[in-house]
Amino acid sequence: MKLLVFAHTPPPHHGQSYMVQLMLQGFGGDVRKKPPAATLHHEYGIDCYHVNARFSRGLSDVGEFQGTKIFLIFWFCAQAVWLRFRHGVKNFYYVPAPGKRVALYRDWLVMLLCRPFFQHVILHWHAAGLAKWLESETTMSSRATTYRLFRPVDLSIVLSKYNVADAGKLLSQQIRVVNNGIPDPCPEFQEKILPHRRESFAARQKIFAGAIPAAPLKVQVLFLAHCTREKGLFAAIEAICHANHLLASRGVPMKLELMAAGNFVTGEERAEFDQLRQNPEVAACVHHAGFVSGEQKAALYAKADLFLFPTRYLGENQPVNLIEAMAVGLPIVTTRWRSLPEMLPPNYPGLVAGQNPAEIAEAILKVLGEKSGEQVRQHFCEQFTLTQHLTQLAAALHSVE
Repeated sequence: MKLLVFAHTPPPHHGQSYMVQLMLQGFGGDVRKKPPAATLHHEYGIDCYHVNARFSRGLSDVGEFQGTKIFLIFWFCAQAVWLRFRHGVKNFYYVPAPGKRVALYRDWLVMLLCRPFFQHVILHWHAAGLAKWLESETTMSSRATTYRLFRPVDLSIVLSKYNVADAGKLLSQQIRVVNNGIPDPCPEFQEKILPHRRESFAARQKIFAGAIPAAPLKVQVLFLAHCTREKGLFAAIEAICHANHLLASRGVPMKLELMAAGNFVTGEERAEFDQLRQNPEVAACVHHAGFVSGEQKAALYAKADLFLFPTRYLGENQPVNLIEAMAVGLPIVTTRWRSLPEMLPPNYPGLVAGQNPAEIAEAILKVLGEKSGEQVRQHFCEQFTLTQHLTQLAAALHSVE
């Protein structure tokens, strides 16, 4: 099967671009960049021809209008059409936009310019909520244009049951649910990470049961995402401070510290964060590591006792950071938002309704006292490995032929 992959890889680095990168690597990369023999008999049977449709240079550019993006649309579409005829690629793979007007207009142009030349159109819905956004936030003419240019498509690949509504709105002939999946970040979990998780959990249980340690127990809470209000940074800060007040009022010798890792997208939110840390109480328990990757990120995950992600991001679907947190066996507190409840084990106690600091604080303390992280690690192994993802994704892609 020949597949035209019209999607960008990092940078900028976010869940969607990372998953596209993993897909390309897993399917053997762009066949034009490898010797012919290297692509023969590939285990997934998919030859990728990649148009790296990178419209944004950084996170602050994503979804924003810039004149150069119009030129880039035509340039990338010209590459796709050339590949269609030069290499006989009949299958067009595309990642639709979340609910943002500029991104939607970009999708219109791409469909208008490319769709007539390809036999099959495949949409991979990495963002969620477009169907609801179209109905509630756009005009009737915008909805009509979207439906006319998109539907019906041959295949929609969605990440969750929640996501099916987006694909259904465009009358997809097939809809396949395929979880995201990542390489195991700690294949030696049993030997290197699990003993620490169990030891920390046992110490917390003793303290919640009334034990008095020699010194207050420090608990490391990790927030790893873009540092924005929508992703939950400021709700996380307030929740940690509130949880520390609750612990003090209940006489529990425990203190929570928040490590925020990730880049700020806007200068205003960076300034707000710096202003908050002028308060000595916040400065004592909230720290910022900036963007992390590789060994630095692995060290933060290993050191943490809980992963906190109170997101209300408009396009949130199946974020890679939650999958990584499960993979390293971290107890999790996140929101009942879009696809997130489907990601966690059934009846998981770490779900909150929104970004209310008091509710988040209570959930943090509950999860710290009840969960070691072993349950979510097992859930990762059953649902979110890279091999499972690539196998199911390849099967879905082959179904169009």
